Amino acid sequence: MCATRDGEQRGLGPARRRGLANEVAERIQEAIFAGVYAPGVRLRELELAKALDVSRGPVREALLRLEREGLVRNEWHRGATVTTLSPRDAAELHSLRGALEQLAVRYVVEQADDEDLSALEKVVERMVYADDAYTMVRLDIEFHDAVYAAAGHQRLESAWQAIRSQVYLFLLMRIGISDEGYAEHIPEEHRTLARALRAGDAEAALELFAEHRRHAFVLLVREEGKEAEK
Repeated sequence: MCATRDGEQRGLGPARRRGLANEVAERIQEAIFAGVYAPGVRLRELELAKALDVSRGPVREALLRLEREGLVRNEWHRGATVTTLSPRDAAELHSLRGALEQLAVRYVVEQADDEDLSALEKVVERMVYADDAYTMVRLDIEFHDAVYAAAGHQRLESAWQAIRSQVYLFLLMRIGISDEGYAEHIPEEHRTLARALRAGDAEAALELFAEHRRHAFVLLVREEGKEAEK
């Protein structure tokens, strides 16, 4: 029995290392979402290990995890870089996000309770006090997290989590593009979405969410077109 216990004790070592890799991944993810590492920037293992005061092993594992999430790309000639979304990437994300969100909105309208809807509204109120665009993007994502949580559909929420990091990058690309000013109109836009869900009008909510998605996508497509013409 002792030998078995010793074996089980020794087996806990790799789990701790994976836990450290997860923490490192979260720190790198936070830095990307805060604009410290822009799309296309190289993520050098040695520099990250020094900055985070860890060995290169957890950093390597963390970058692999972020690659699976679509936040990092690994290329043999460049190593790891923050993902740059191509026009095709953006179009695929837009269509997939739309399919998932339509289902989420219908579930929210059908079964969300007052607590679920209040959680959405609280995120909107926090948007009013956001003091920079990066905070606004974080709250934008939190709002949609709350929509999927309110839907009460575990597999649907898991599907959202699978593309969440890439959608986050998509929204970060929007900073500085919108002529109207991203931070100025986003709180009211989300307040309108929350009201539609509170009213329980599925068709109206679906149209508002679709317009919300289209607005961001059109801005990015327009900007990509300008870049291509240069």
